[in-house]
Amino acid sequence: MLDRTQIPAGSIKPDADSALLVIDVQNSFLPGGSLAVKDGDRVVPVINRIARGFANVVLTQDWHTADHVSFAASHDGKKPFETVDLEYGKQVLWPDHCVQGTEGADLSKELAIPQAALIIRKGFRKEIDSYSAFTEADGKTTTGLAAYLKAREVKRLFLAGLATDFCVAWSALDARKAGFETCVIEDACRGIDTQGSLATAWADMTKAGVKRIQSGDIVV
Repeated sequence: MLDRTQIPAGSIKPDADSALLVIDVQNSFLPGGSLAVKDGDRVVPVINRIARGFANVVLTQDWHTADHVSFAASHDGKKPFETVDLEYGKQVLWPDHCVQGTEGADLSKELAIPQAALIIRKGFRKEIDSYSAFTEADGKTTTGLAAYLKAREVKRLFLAGLATDFCVAWSALDARKAGFETCVIEDACRGIDTQGSLATAWADMTKAGVKRIQSGDIVV
């Protein structure tokens, strides 16, 4: 089992009870996309390399309706990165992104993970956002991912992808709530960092027991 107090560099060997969760490496979040994360494309070769060490890999994919509640364009007079209060809480408003069936919603063509067994689509309900791979923004509507992983006897999760301070962080926090040992691979992620969101996300993850590691800590 993973030592929760210390992770020696270069000593983590993924095994049958480990899974890699690759979050939202989609065109909308890559350079040229409508919600591009700075240097987002740089995570792809890192993810491809470490993925070779995992038998269990799950990908996630934002999959929004064209008039999704999280889009600034769906709210009169609102601009991207402003917030609104919705029934389930405060919602950051985004540029239109990852609209179902569009090129922006496609996973990066540079991803090379043929053994990935599952793609979880999230955020497809018009009236609710879903950053986490496990639970939608209301905190109760599940995607079914936790049950899937437990059925495959996965105990340890390693997270990579976009963006560190939103979908990666929310997924990591929910992974801990679901009882998984959880590591976020820092150099296999990139953040948006709006209004201090990146520092806040790392603080929240650390408090929850999420480990912050580097790709070099994993033996492939």
